[in-house]
Amino acid sequence: MPKQKGDNAPHVLAGDPPVEVHLRRSAQARRLSLRVSGLDAKVTLTLPNGVAERQGLAFAAEKAEWLRRQIASRPEVVDVGIGCELPIYGLPHQVLAGQGRRIVVRDQQILVPGNPETAGRRLAAFLKALAREQLAAASDRYAADLKRPYSRISLRDTRSRWGSCSSAGVLMYSWRLVMAPMEVLEYVAAHEVAHLRHMDHSAAFWRQVEELYGDYSAARGWLRENGSELHRYRFGN
Repeated sequence: MPKQKGDNAPHVLAGDPPVEVHLRRSAQARRLSLRVSGLDAKVTLTLPNGVAERQGLAFAAEKAEWLRRQIASRPEVVDVGIGCELPIYGLPHQVLAGQGRRIVVRDQQILVPGNPETAGRRLAAFLKALAREQLAAASDRYAADLKRPYSRISLRDTRSRWGSCSSAGVLMYSWRLVMAPMEVLEYVAAHEVAHLRHMDHSAAFWRQVEELYGDYSAARGWLRENGSELHRYRFGN
């Protein structure tokens, strides 16, 4: 089993195409597991303590064809810049060169002025500001309905969850929700605000989400089916 140079370099499963496997040791893990990231198709092999690296790699080799299918099914990565297509509120927008100082959105176009090489970074900042505005408005509205205030909102670029609510009342959201349909963004806000009363996923919690938002099945289903698509957009450094 060849391994590239470097202490943390991935192992490579031979085949067509080769598959890079990154090893992760975990004291909490009880069994071997493989994960293909929905963001960048990175393959991670988690090994419980006490399981030999050789045993883990043999396990990964047995799953090589499955891994190739998973990687091939991942959405194509989009490097965001002038000429690409980028969704806002679930609608595709064409990114074009603009004039002046500010990014302008109109007629399903995003006009980005300035150096084209910085367009990706500027669009990321623009979307984060838009996400904060919409998520704050939705959170304020649902928190008022619930009569439970939250302490603050934070935005992150999370891979594993779209939002969270801490015991201190901090609401965290993925800013990429601004690229999803508005009803999906609204559902996630209602979901996290409902945690201000129910810090679990009990039947009472889901009744609270429905009371705040209404029938959430379509929005929840959209995230399950299409959420990974939002991670395929890369905005540069």
